[in-house]
Amino acid sequence: MAKPVLTEAELRALPYRPNVGLMILNPAGRVFAGQRLDNPEPAWQMPQGGIDEGETPLEAGYRELVEETGIPRRAVDLVAEAPDWITYDLPADLVPRIWKGRFRGQRQCWFLMRFTGDDGLIGIATEHPEFRTWDWIEPGRLVDLIVPFKRETYAAVLSAFRPWL
Repeated sequence: MAKPVLTEAELRALPYRPNVGLMILNPAGRVFAGQRLDNPEPAWQMPQGGIDEGETPLEAGYRELVEETGIPRRAVDLVAEAPDWITYDLPADLVPRIWKGRFRGQRQCWFLMRFTGDDGLIGIATEHPEFRTWDWIEPGRLVDLIVPFKRETYAAVLSAFRPWL
């Protein structure tokens, strides 16, 4: 068996990267998800991204909304914020390759937003594209479409926002 790149103790000593996630609902109750551009396997996810220094989670959420989906802030209504931050750990073999090995995973603040525009406002060919394609997904399918190490996170997000789904 190959020795892990980092020991369990080294992994546990790394901090979580502060991050924000967005569950965007359309009027039909479906959720925006994109197929990640950097993964050849099916790896769908909701928009998410790091929180810059000096930014509030909500400010980061609105920035990520535009950066990843092209959706302007005026085309969403903020519905809810998850009551707790949700963490996930990267698989040990990914830690050295992602974020220069500085983080063990992410600590995420999630927001639920209702999309009030039309699909023509969505444009994933942004300055720094994250997705190769996108779709409106039934909420119950999200957990099955995400990479395995994020499934518990998505289940927690669905649970937090269940009253609005």
